[in-house]
Amino acid sequence: MAPVFSKVAARNSALIGASVGIVYWISTVRLRNRLKKAEIDEVACAYAQKEGNKEKVQVDAKFFKQLKAILKIILPGVFSLEAVYVALIAGTLVGRTLCDIWMIHNGTVIERAIITQNVPLFRKSLEAFIIAMPLLSLVNNAMKFTLSELKLLFRSRLTKHLYSKYLSGITYYKMSNIDNRISNPDQLLTQDVDKFCNSVTDLYSNISKPLLDIIIFVQRLASDVGVEGPSFMMIYLLIAGLILTRLRRPIGKMTMNEQKLEGEFRYVNSRLITNSEEIAFYRGHQREKVTMMHAFMRLFRHLKMSQHFNFTMGFIDNIIARYWATVVGYLLISRPFIGSRKDGLSSSERLESYYKSGRMFVKLAEAIGRLVLAGREMTKLAGFTARLTQLTTVLKELSEGTYVRTMVNDSRDSQIIKEPPSANLRPGAGIIKYQDNIIKFDRVPLKTPNGDTLVQELSFEVKSGMNVLVHGPNGCGKSSLFRVLGELWPLFGGVLTKPAKEKLFYIPQRPYMTLGTFRDQIIYPDSQDDMKRKGVTDLDLQYFLELVQLTYLLDREGDWNSIKDWMDILSGGEKQRIAMARLFYHRPQFAILDECTSAVSMDVEGSMYQYCREVGITLFTVSHRKSLWKHHEYTLYMDGRGGYKFEVMDETTEAMGS
Repeated sequence: MAPVFSKVAARNSALIGASVGIVYWISTVRLRNRLKKAEIDEVACAYAQKEGNKEKVQVDAKFFKQLKAILKIILPGVFSLEAVYVALIAGTLVGRTLCDIWMIHNGTVIERAIITQNVPLFRKSLEAFIIAMPLLSLVNNAMKFTLSELKLLFRSRLTKHLYSKYLSGITYYKMSNIDNRISNPDQLLTQDVDKFCNSVTDLYSNISKPLLDIIIFVQRLASDVGVEGPSFMMIYLLIAGLILTRLRRPIGKMTMNEQKLEGEFRYVNSRLITNSEEIAFYRGHQREKVTMMHAFMRLFRHLKMSQHFNFTMGFIDNIIARYWATVVGYLLISRPFIGSRKDGLSSSERLESYYKSGRMFVKLAEAIGRLVLAGREMTKLAGFTARLTQLTTVLKELSEGTYVRTMVNDSRDSQIIKEPPSANLRPGAGIIKYQDNIIKFDRVPLKTPNGDTLVQELSFEVKSGMNVLVHGPNGCGKSSLFRVLGELWPLFGGVLTKPAKEKLFYIPQRPYMTLGTFRDQIIYPDSQDDMKRKGVTDLDLQYFLELVQLTYLLDREGDWNSIKDWMDILSGGEKQRIAMARLFYHRPQFAILDECTSAVSMDVEGSMYQYCREVGITLFTVSHRKSLWKHHEYTLYMDGRGGYKFEVMDETTEAMGS
């Protein structure tokens, strides 16, 4: 090979290599500067502070361990449907390679027939190609179809698994309100899952097909031109792969950051939609525009930075994985022909042998190039894998009662409260006992999830039939009390005795209306089958509507099966009364009414409270309406400074509350 590869060529190659190194060095320096600027910019972004500790994202042993864990989810066993499609893809890849080999052979025969003016051979070979066209097309499209099907199966399997964890108990609530590691679970559960499944499926195709091509073409070429040529190509594959894998390391981190920034931009858009009315009242569109553009420009700068780096890597990839592979291929294919090995062949035989071997070397070079470039896809996959691993880890820890949150007495960004610096900040230290017809707080500290103390120790007892009015200034801990009672927040100590979760019911000031029929609004979260199992009929639901004076809605909106946007269709007062009808349907032992009748007239309000007393629903009411005091026997007053009073309602207490 030395005579062929002259000193001039070697000198030019060295210059090209130096140029590539300089281009990459300039690109990485710019990348580091932009990343530092992005990190400084991130400090000023409040919604970017929930992501937790930063981690390296690259193709290493950690990546393969994380990928293996996710693959166990999307590929559960050898007898699963996904495994069948993996095998089908392997079969179509083998068929595609065999078709390529046949095409090379048939093309060589056609070229020889043209050069030698062999018309019968030309006609026969061309007819063979025409007859084979449907099979060739079928193999190509079968591979595309099976890849698309596998992507859908992977996405379906992974989505179902993640949602089974995310919607298990109140994990979704804990992730958004207690844990502060993931700020955009919707982005992870939708776009990141889709991109991961696309990436892992494409990677399987982009690795298995070139590997198969390399094995087959190396075997064929070894018999035609000797083992030296394919061996040198494999050595080149190893060297090029190691170089490009090292150069592509930043891509995984950039992919992860891109998905994070996409999620943040989506988050600020959803906030604008959710709070559009309040923002419109405040005329806050200009301020929201600043926030929106800030989030977008962070994403824009990152995408621009990624494009510049990808441009550089594309430049280097083409030189190393494509053009240099072609140079190596030409050098290797030329050796048998420039040397003496093929001297015994005629010109036509020599041309045919070169054409056939050359085609195979081109295919081998293309396969090696695709395999080398597959490393770029693997680096991107590392970014998606890291994000999904973070999601599965957080879901697992939340289900086990472990969460990460910034502590009010800790200067660090975040810590796991499972191992707090103080015994006073230990979630799960309290005891919950389940008993019907009683709610009892025994020396229970009222704390927020980040350790902020609202009441040092809370002790009182409420039995069925003892309606309690809870009042006090804003921020005193009324809502926090109910979150602890509903087991949304962890118990930091003491003993809480209460009925089971399904025997407690909560109605907020702005009740939630679900997607579905008008009937679904009354029986939520039950289904129609659950309603039938309870022995409740539509006539019973109509009676509940009569109690809250909403029977006119059946005529106005259609019937029980009418489907509309109930959050938009119903007025504030109608939604509050629907929520009370929902309470009558479920008929729990205890109900928490949090300013839930503020938009209801006093006469309707009084009849609703009277019905609750008749059917034995004990009420905890948060309200500033003095008209409701007569429906309660006890009062719980929280002063907002850590103190509280639980006492029997009398005229003195009523006067103090008013």
